[in-house]
Amino acid sequence: MGLDYNKPTRKCAKIVGETMGNYHPHGNLAIYDALVRMAQEFSLRYPLIHGQGNFGNVDGDSPAADRYTEAKLSKISEELLADIEKETVKMRPNFSNDLKEPETLPGKLPNLLLNGATGIAVGMATNIPPHNLTEICDAVTEYVNNPKVTIEELSNIVKGPDFPTGGLITGPGIKEMYKTGKGRIIIRARTELEEDKKGKTSIIITEIPYMVNKAELVKTIAQLATDKKLPDISDLRDESARGKVRVVIELKKGVDPKFTLNKLYKLTNVETSFDANLLALVGRQPRVLNLYDIISEYVKYRQLVVRKRSEFDLRKAQERLEIVIGLLIALKEIDAVVVLIRKSDDTKAAHEGLMKKFGMTDRQAKAVLEIRLQQLTHLEVDKLKEEEKKLKELIAELQKILGDEHEILKIIKREIAEIKNKYGDDRRTKILRRVDEITEQDLIEKKDVVVMVTNSGYIKRVDMKVYREQKRGGVGVTGTDLKDEDFVNRLITCSTHDSLLFFTSRGRLYWLKAHDVPASERQSKGKALINVLDLRDETIANVLSVSDFDKGYLMFVTKLGIVKKLQVTDVAKPRSTGVRVMNMPADGSDILISVMRVADKQEVLLTTREGKAIRFNADEVRSMGRSSYGVKGIELNTKDEVVSLVPVPVKDAGKISILSITEHGYGKRSALEEYRLTGRGGKGVINIRTEDRNGDVVRSLPVTKDSSIIATTTKGMMLRISVDDLREMGRATQGVRVVKLKDADRVADVVLVPDEEVVVSM
Repeated sequence: MGLDYNKPTRKCAKIVGETMGNYHPHGNLAIYDALVRMAQEFSLRYPLIHGQGNFGNVDGDSPAADRYTEAKLSKISEELLADIEKETVKMRPNFSNDLKEPETLPGKLPNLLLNGATGIAVGMATNIPPHNLTEICDAVTEYVNNPKVTIEELSNIVKGPDFPTGGLITGPGIKEMYKTGKGRIIIRARTELEEDKKGKTSIIITEIPYMVNKAELVKTIAQLATDKKLPDISDLRDESARGKVRVVIELKKGVDPKFTLNKLYKLTNVETSFDANLLALVGRQPRVLNLYDIISEYVKYRQLVVRKRSEFDLRKAQERLEIVIGLLIALKEIDAVVVLIRKSDDTKAAHEGLMKKFGMTDRQAKAVLEIRLQQLTHLEVDKLKEEEKKLKELIAELQKILGDEHEILKIIKREIAEIKNKYGDDRRTKILRRVDEITEQDLIEKKDVVVMVTNSGYIKRVDMKVYREQKRGGVGVTGTDLKDEDFVNRLITCSTHDSLLFFTSRGRLYWLKAHDVPASERQSKGKALINVLDLRDETIANVLSVSDFDKGYLMFVTKLGIVKKLQVTDVAKPRSTGVRVMNMPADGSDILISVMRVADKQEVLLTTREGKAIRFNADEVRSMGRSSYGVKGIELNTKDEVVSLVPVPVKDAGKISILSITEHGYGKRSALEEYRLTGRGGKGVINIRTEDRNGDVVRSLPVTKDSSIIATTTKGMMLRISVDDLREMGRATQGVRVVKLKDADRVADVVLVPDEEVVVSM
């Protein structure tokens, strides 16, 4: 149809009709879809067709019907068709056997890598990503200069795919694709952060991953925000215009955009993957090719095309030289030629006479008979002589090219350089050095929280910052709104990235991520624990927060003073149904009351309800399996029972004191050195003198003067206190008032604030 880049466009309906009638006897929709895709700047890195009209967009809107749109070839397409008229490719009959069509195109442009390819056939599929023309041209030049170049050297030139929609790419799959022909590439949208005058941060998406529908992406983000899966998003706007992508994701004030971005990567097409499979036909055989193979096959094909082109040019030059020589002979003997022609009876006789008398060839004689009178001038003779000279030089050059393969390679190298200079551009897709796989923790903001478990089985999570520190004797703030018969019996301070280990009174263990605990307001009662954990008919005895499972031990202690040590690695694999970690007596005479993490050569302190304490080395308890019961840790009086297991820090133990809080709100702090080191199984020493005034011991903690504690009562009151407000006392004292309790209220639990928590050296 002659629709070159420098010609006017024509209706796509006419192009589709021509194609269907002459070359492709199938539906017009398939033909038009192919035409449209080759004109879309967001589908092809270097569009092969120049379209005029509505050819669709990144929002997935359909193009206008073919009767409304117009098209022609783009300028770069001439590099695919160059020299097709010089018998460079094999031609075959079309389906109706009245026209010829090429089996392949001359392909000066390395289109397979530049625009990629996607297709499915019987038993095979290909998915080749687009690339940057400048990099591919440089790689071809490097191969021509050094055919023994390695894949690694080529992949240093071709950095990675270059998608028309830009974005960011990463992943080991890039190098793997170039090395083996297969690999997974991670594609991310390009984003920016903007902050307005009110201090609100917005995530701006300026480029989207390849083949992602922008409208669907915005719709997905909006739905996730509505479903509270992206809770930090306050507003969403698509401000894209004139081909420029701009999606504004406005965040709530004070939130960290990093976690919202990670959730967008995990939950939406802001991050996608491209599974590359570099499969192509080589000699009609499908093959998976690496980068070296594709470039070498391209160069081999171009060598064949350049050779055929040179042979065609040589043949045409020789034919023209033959004619020029014949014309020069005729002009030299022009009078005799004219007489011979005038005396001839017909054209055939004149033709034979010229061949016989002047020794002309058939082609020369025919050219002389067709010469016009205006060519008999002296000027025309000079032109013919100049043409003869140039033709002889061209023939010599072409014969040199055909006689030396290195000359053909020089031509390929020169032509690829010309293509680079004409069409080369900068990369659109940025390559990141590496991007770590998004883990569950990357989606959750790391912050300190308080997890509360009530006696009737409710659990909730509250940010640590809602509790302000008060002086000794303060009345506290409401920590949870409970029923009259319920009270808080477990209080854990941890990070949202920690794992919570729930130990039951019957020696079973359940796992739960801290961020999976339902977040609640300070006054709410939380969520029923049976809706969070798959509990059996048992109660939670203790909850422990763990940040890693790499090393160390778990030390267990029961109400009757039995202790057990278990390697942390033995509980590193969570099970939704829980596992048994301590084999408790079947008659229910003993229950698990505390679990702590300890290290080798670390000392521990057991404290009892009646104010006794024993200090011994944890190494005296050997590491056991999950199915064992344990050994005796302390000799108890008849009515006494263990209330706390306190691990003694390996380092800086001299700075540690033991804080014990009683149920009537009294507390006492004693230096650690006052508790002498003894063997396991003894009766221990006095920890605090317990009487009716202060009540039984609730819990003992290792603290420093810089520590803070949070105490909670059975009626839900909470108080945060600085340990520095409590002076050190002797062991045999009753302590001072720490929490001012209301009538019938008592202290239920005490815990250290995590920022100032005593760190156990592992």
